[in-house]
Parts: sequence; structure tokens; C-alpha cells
Amino acid sequence: MHSPMFSLEVFPPKRNAPVGTIYDTLDGLEGLSPDFISVTYGHGTHSDRTATARIANTIRKEYRIPAVAHLTALYSDKAKIDEALDMFEQAGVSAVLALRGDPIEGLEPSRDFAHASDLVAYIREHKPDMKVFAACYPEGHIQSASLDEDIAHLKTKVDAGATHLISQLFYDNEDFYRFLDKARAAGIDVPIEAGIMPVAGAKSTRSMAERNRTRIPSAVESMLERWGDDVPTLRAAGINYACDQITDLVANGVDGVHLYTMNRPASTRRIWRNVEALFAVGE
Repeated sequence: MHSPMFSLEVFPPKRNAPVGTIYDTLDGLEGLSPDFISVTYGHGTHSDRTATARIANTIRKEYRIPAVAHLTALYSDKAKIDEALDMFEQAGVSAVLALRGDPIEGLEPSRDFAHASDLVAYIREHKPDMKVFAACYPEGHIQSASLDEDIAHLKTKVDAGATHLISQLFYDNEDFYRFLDKARAAGIDVPIEAGIMPVAGAKSTRSMAERNRTRIPSAVESMLERWGDDVPTLRAAGINYACDQITDLVANGVDGVHLYTMNRPASTRRIWRNVEALFAVGE
């Protein structure tokens, strides 16, 4: 284990992409030795469950890294969740990241799980030995009226059994520190990892920020304006910015850093090479 924790996120290949691309990503990450790698999940189809379980199993068996499987519940009934949990258990995942999932226009949500806290409680009841992680939002969930309201919902998830939190991306560490102070004041005392996503493209950064209600500070906006049409330079600047964020977070005693790799192993390796010395290795 690192101190603070260091973990990564990868996602299964898109349905029209060769399945082998994820293994190219994992090969590219070999040697980084994160504390775990989380694997994202689609909207609840059988193929989503199978892909996540298969990749998690490969991470655990072939790369000898603990795997955390995402699980979204908005469009899953209890039978589908049971199937997914059984798959994940057989794959040997170390934990499940319980998420509500994003609404999809035209699809009718399941009535079994209206909130992520419902899924957390269900997993704790039906798979009591399985660790349950949850997400948190330093600037508040886009559907919450305020950060305080969102933290109240977060406390419900923790009270339901979530033992570890991973934050949504943010670009200003002060937003994370403000959230962290409020979360601790609300009695949330589980580890909270800071989610970092390196800037890689102007359009994707702005789209992601709008979708998640993530504020783009002036320093990032300047990068997007200056190098928005020069992707290699913008990515290099994004790596530097992410390293600066991580350095400041570790200096301020964060519980851990969760790096959203976007399946870009070269950028991930460059970031780790720059910050590895900040993460002590222990038992």
C-alpha cells in the first residue's frame, strides 16, 4: 500500500472497438503498482457486467493488482444486480464502487434503486463480506441544490455502508479542501480519495466540466485558450497541471489520489514518474 493511497481508473473498450485495446492499456500501466485499479461499468446490460468482470479478473490474476468494479443501478433491477455481484465475486474483485448512474433520455429507470445509497445498502445486506466504495462530488452533484445538500446525501451513503469514497474530478484544489472540511464536519470519517483527470483536449474538458458542474479555473482556461488546437502541447500542459495538483494534495495530507487514466497509459506513466516519490510504500 502507498501512503497516501494511489489508484487508477480504466474503462472497457467501446462496443465497436477491439476488446484487445484494454489489454494494451493495462500492459502500458504495468509497473506502476497502484493500490487498486477500478473498472467502469455501462448502464446495466449483460455485456456491461461481463466486460467489467472479465477485465477486473484479468487485473487481479495477470497483473496482481486489486480490482474495484463499478456498478450502476439506475437501470438495473435486483436480479441484474445479483447477477453482477455474483460475477464480481467470482472475478475476485476487492470492492464494488456503487453508483446510481446517469439518466438516459428515453429509458425508464428501475424502481429498485432510486439512489446510490439504496445500492450500497443492498450490497451490504446481500454480500456482507464485499467492500463497498462510493462516489463524492467536491463541487456538489449536478442535481443537488447545494453542496451542503449533497453532503447530506453522501452521509446517507456512508451510513448505509460505504467505507471508501472516490471524488469526481476537479481542477481547483481549494474546491476539494472546502468539500473535505464540510464532509468531515458532517461526520463522514471514511477515506476520501481525490479524483484527478488530466486535461487532454479542449472540447472534452469543457464538455466534461459542463456535464459534471466542474468549475474551470483561470489557469486551466488559459491552457485551453492557448493550446486548444495543439493537442500534444495541451496534453503536456495537462500532465504538468495534474502533477501540480497531486503535489499540493499530498502536501496537504490527502487520503489518496485516484487518477482517471482515460485509457492513456503514456500520460499516466509520465504523471506517476513525476509524483512517485511523494507516495511512501508500506505494508
